[in-house]
Amino acid sequence: MSSFDNVKITKAVNSYFDGKVTSRTIEFENGSLKTLGVMLPGEYEFGTVDPELMEIYSGELEIKLPNSSVWKTIKGGEEFSVDGNAKFLVRVKELTDYCCSFIK
Repeated sequence: MSSFDNVKITKAVNSYFDGKVTSRTIEFENGSLKTLGVMLPGEYEFGTVDPELMEIYSGELEIKLPNSSVWKTIKGGEEFSVDGNAKFLVRVKELTDYCCSFIK
């Protein structure tokens, strides 16, 4: 899907890690939420409340999911999931465009 219809977009930016990771929240008619954002090169630790699906549109990063000692490379066109109430590590190799879906 290259676009979303009938959504409400929050204008205020979500900014993390001194502005190196940013996103904007999108709310759908059914109440579900996604964020669309960009990550600049760097290393970051994220925490989840709900399970998340991360779709990578462009760029390249490595992830280390909870209970894993292995780094996995994710490139544009790929995705990964993270359980709720978890922390995961990300090493962004190049400017990365992403969409995060919060699974309820």
